[in-house]
Amino acid sequence: MLHGHERSITKIKYNREGDLLFSCAKDQTPNVWFSTNGERLGSFVGHNGAVWSLDVNWDTSHLLTGSADNTARIWDCETGKQLHEITTRSAVRSCGYSYSGNLINFTTDQAMGYPSEMFIYDIRDPSQIADNDPMLTMPMGTSKALQSIWSQYDDVIVTGHDNGDLMQWEVKSGELLRKVNPQAHSKTIMDLQLSRDGAMIITASKDHTSKLFDARTLELKKTYKADRPVNSAAISPIKDHVVLGGGQEAMDVTTTSTRIGKFDAKFYHLIFEEEFGRIKGHFGPINSCEFHPDGKGYSSGGEDGYIRVHVFDSQYFDFDFEV
Repeated sequence: MLHGHERSITKIKYNREGDLLFSCAKDQTPNVWFSTNGERLGSFVGHNGAVWSLDVNWDTSHLLTGSADNTARIWDCETGKQLHEITTRSAVRSCGYSYSGNLINFTTDQAMGYPSEMFIYDIRDPSQIADNDPMLTMPMGTSKALQSIWSQYDDVIVTGHDNGDLMQWEVKSGELLRKVNPQAHSKTIMDLQLSRDGAMIITASKDHTSKLFDARTLELKKTYKADRPVNSAAISPIKDHVVLGGGQEAMDVTTTSTRIGKFDAKFYHLIFEEEFGRIKGHFGPINSCEFHPDGKGYSSGGEDGYIRVHVFDSQYFDFDFEV
């Protein structure tokens, strides 16, 4: 168990090799940990509000964070120093590095009369960040984009919205390529994650379901039904498994026991959509979960402020789903 945050975890993210785990929370300070022994390597100090999202580039040299203090910031992973600060007109809700690490994107909230927008910067051009002059600005329409993820290398971004919309945008032109009709979910999309090969996208929603979509066509492939709001979902890189994390709304947590609140992580078979396991631990909903890049474990971050790093035992790898 890793405890370095004073408030609830909003996002956890492994680097590509899986030796480091980055975390951010509703407190102001993202952290980085050694995933093997749970030791805290360092903190990134500078934000003045809840940090909603983070992403690390492919060679773990830079970290990108998005915060409620109306900024997105780029940090040096080695020293923890802030390299760039991009100011926005409303809170930054999601952010990410493209496959190459040359482009970044972030989405902003619909607040104080400002629309929800997505901004894309080419970080090879220093003037774009210095002058706060993005390569592309895209309005997100009437619904707020809470999640965004790069797909098809550097060409496409997929966004998940508070009204359950799932949309696909072309980076070169800024045009809307596809939208799932009717809405992908009946309630807010809380998380988007890619499969290791980039062919599939898994969503997590407050409508008690997680869904698997083809990343290229946004065609619905599978639906995983839970008995609780789902805040995060991840696909195993080595087995046909998905993990779902969620639980009862945070404001209702104090009135129920952990057993009734349903705060355990749930494992489903990717193809058969059947649940085959649960792992307890968090006191409060799970807000973010992710498989280790080698598939031998997973981590979850909860409303309780703790990150739990799990390593699967040998029985997990011996287990075969009976068809």
